[in-house]
Amino acid sequence: MEGALTARDRVGVQDFVLLDSHTSETAFLDNLRKRYRENLIYTYIGTLLVSVNPYKELGIYSVKQMEIYQGVNFFELPPHIYAIADNAYRVMCTEYNNHFILISGESGAGKTEASKKILQYFAVTCPTTEQLQIVRDRLLLSNPVLEAFGNAKTLRNDNSSRFGKYMDIQFDFKGAPVGGHILSYLIEKSRVVHQNQGERNFHIFYQLLESGEEDLLRWLGLEPAPQKYMYLIQGRCAKVSSINDKSDWKTVRKALSVIDFTDTNIEHLFGVIASVLHLGNIQYEEDSNGHAIITNGSQIKWLSKLLGVHLSILQEALTHRKIEARSEEVLSPLNIDLAFCARDAAAKAIYGRTFTWLVNKINGSLANKVGSCSSWKTVIGLLDIYGFEVFDTNSFEQFCINYCNEKLQQLLIEMTLKAEQEEYELEGIEWEPIPYFNNKIICDLVEEKHKGIISILDEECLRPGEATDLSFLEKLEEKVGDHAHFLTRKLADQKTRKSIDWVDFRLLHYAGEVTYCVVGECGLDNKPVLCKSKNGIIKECFLPLELDNRRRPETVATQFKNSLVSLIEILMSKEPSYIRCIKPNEGKEPGKFDDVLIRHQVKYLGLMEHLRVRRAGFAYRRKYEVFLQRYKSLCPATWPHWHGSASEGVERLIKHIGYKPEEYKLGRTKIFIRFPRTLFATEDAFEYSKHLTFSVPFGSESSDLRCFLRFIKGFINRKNPICPENDEFVRFVQYTYLTKLKDHVPKSVLDQNWLKAPATLEELQQKVIASAIFRGKKDGYVQSINQPFADTRLSETDINPKVLQLIRGEKVKYVTPVVKYDRKGFKARERQLVLTQSAAYVVEMAKIKQKIDYATLKGNHTNAILHCEHIFETVTKLCMLANKQNAVSIVQGSLQFHVSPGKEGTITFTSGQEPQIYKAKNGHLTVVRPSSRTRVLTFSQR
Repeated sequence: MEGALTARDRVGVQDFVLLDSHTSETAFLDNLRKRYRENLIYTYIGTLLVSVNPYKELGIYSVKQMEIYQGVNFFELPPHIYAIADNAYRVMCTEYNNHFILISGESGAGKTEASKKILQYFAVTCPTTEQLQIVRDRLLLSNPVLEAFGNAKTLRNDNSSRFGKYMDIQFDFKGAPVGGHILSYLIEKSRVVHQNQGERNFHIFYQLLESGEEDLLRWLGLEPAPQKYMYLIQGRCAKVSSINDKSDWKTVRKALSVIDFTDTNIEHLFGVIASVLHLGNIQYEEDSNGHAIITNGSQIKWLSKLLGVHLSILQEALTHRKIEARSEEVLSPLNIDLAFCARDAAAKAIYGRTFTWLVNKINGSLANKVGSCSSWKTVIGLLDIYGFEVFDTNSFEQFCINYCNEKLQQLLIEMTLKAEQEEYELEGIEWEPIPYFNNKIICDLVEEKHKGIISILDEECLRPGEATDLSFLEKLEEKVGDHAHFLTRKLADQKTRKSIDWVDFRLLHYAGEVTYCVVGECGLDNKPVLCKSKNGIIKECFLPLELDNRRRPETVATQFKNSLVSLIEILMSKEPSYIRCIKPNEGKEPGKFDDVLIRHQVKYLGLMEHLRVRRAGFAYRRKYEVFLQRYKSLCPATWPHWHGSASEGVERLIKHIGYKPEEYKLGRTKIFIRFPRTLFATEDAFEYSKHLTFSVPFGSESSDLRCFLRFIKGFINRKNPICPENDEFVRFVQYTYLTKLKDHVPKSVLDQNWLKAPATLEELQQKVIASAIFRGKKDGYVQSINQPFADTRLSETDINPKVLQLIRGEKVKYVTPVVKYDRKGFKARERQLVLTQSAAYVVEMAKIKQKIDYATLKGNHTNAILHCEHIFETVTKLCMLANKQNAVSIVQGSLQFHVSPGKEGTITFTSGQEPQIYKAKNGHLTVVRPSSRTRVLTFSQR
């Protein structure tokens, strides 16, 4: 973030927390618009990511981009979905806790694409093996299958998810993905039988008909023409320019085989899909008594074949219903309207339960089969959930979706508040209560036991006698009519009454008013006939046990409420990350920013509430070390080096700048700045000071310009070996350091606080330490100390990328090739020794064979026996990183060490004609070199 502060006039601020007018919705939109016009689609609110759909390719999702964000501090780089994914992964790996990423927004905002990008990031960047590659492929290929069966073309989005999805990605202790599990929520079954103008049914129907597989279609009794099927023609847009159904079909077929579906599974699955299409083509007419009879015999024959249900049983189920009369079941004929309802109810039930079966089947293939279940330690959950929806007519499904968003909004605010409060308490800063809209009152209205809307709906659907939609509405008016967030036509005033129908009720949600139609809330049961099916999938979906169960069944509303409660419990047990997706316009046009539409989404996504909570009185907070490193040039006392603690340095710095007491607070580890203008003034001063640094010493003459350019070139090449490009700069830096050093000589011989040397003098500092360790103790000291010490013997490109990922973001300080000797059999093995800030790693190809924390180096317990060409250099760097310069022992003759409790090993040193290392007959590791004195190094804890 700090790197982009200076571009705020052109591209806005990349964290909304830095908005001076953070309570202004207009300022929020202005910042979003400014960034969107520069193709900057991502903006933070603290650690929440706001994403605006660009409706075009931006070229920001390559493998190279993934590598840039891998293992980088969250605020170091511009906002990106990869930063969210990487942060979640690193927190999970380092703290061994579970994480979830909540992706929300309305249809067309880019939720599904965001979910894919995160999955792809983990697939590319996480360590893997050949065995785990299968898991990775299945995780990725589960997406096109779920999209085919759960997504559809709507007016707002050509690939709209019509279900909620939560996926757990399971990782082992190395951070490798080893399995997954999916939970699905409320598939939009009503779409199976009805689509609005300009919309389609689920993709799979069109893919099947466009497949070109003549034998398959013939076996299913289908024709390759969507216009032949009643359930596919209502939207009048079977063909969509942005969708290639034939290509998508091939992807789905391949995915089903990779996910481990058998031929029988696939045959039964397509049989179910075809049966739904045949169901939709069943037509009725009235007989002389006004009862419905089926007119099209061919469709029901195909239905009988595909479902494996006898023809007469099917005909009876689609034209009659069973009612209890005097403890007996009696068949009651249906009129035409009820017959169509029975047909559509069967189609919705078949498709809905088949989708659940499909998810369970995918879960079976994603289950962790690598070792035992205990071999994976942590999970990252991805929640891709429908956003708040408002249509001209809002059904029961919209009611459930909006209730879900109420619950998630409540969770977001509660977890954000909790996180903020915990940070303040941790930093010792007084917490100031933040005003926000608490939507618990709305959640209670919907879900409260015995008194909530769902309980009242259950009562009506399950009570004896004939339940009607109007009786449900009357019960609502009776039980919740006095609630401030509930309204019907009967309860409304004269002005409002006109906008509410007699069969409607209105809820005042946190995102605004929504009017729901109660027609169709109480429906028909069609399980008995489907329990007799011989289709393998339908047989699993409709169990005869359901018919024998006399317990009061749960309604769809209660099932959804319970699944939502379970989901909230899952999320509450994990560390959260949030992505809020925004649709910039209704026409899916690149570059178009619809203020009214976006303002509405900002409101119902709760972004302003989240910003107010996240701001919590302070616009900016950073660790002292980070703040001091960036702005130390603004104070003579802290520039170029500050020798005290970082907190004291920051305190000195801000006093010099002139911060007023009301502008900041100092916590235990961080500085908190209250106003963005304070930070911006600091940033502007920083930019100005950089300008002065390079402009003041040089005039306008060409010689001054040449001097300036040499200085810049020397700075750029300062880390390279001495060469004409950097020679002058390095000598200048060395001279400056030595002149300062005479004024900073320690007052006592015991005082080790020497003035920190610049990078160009680090080798000199290393040679001083090497001298203290080896001088007079080790053969070859004079020759070795005169050789230059390299920064590293191998670069990071020589380390396998999987190893770098396993190291989990630790900065690599030094790498050298070594030969490792086993402690028991002394077998020689080629390895790399990788030194980081906190540990040494012994590496073989893509595997970490041994990790040695510097803190554990002790006594004569040998952690590793290594042979290294550059022993002086390697040991010096190891000592400096481990801060154990005085812990090196140099021995001669032989060395005993512990192999395991009660067992010792021996290394014997001798001289000979040729250098060699081998296991002698006496079991000792024997080191021979052409010298009278041979040494080996061990660490001893002081």
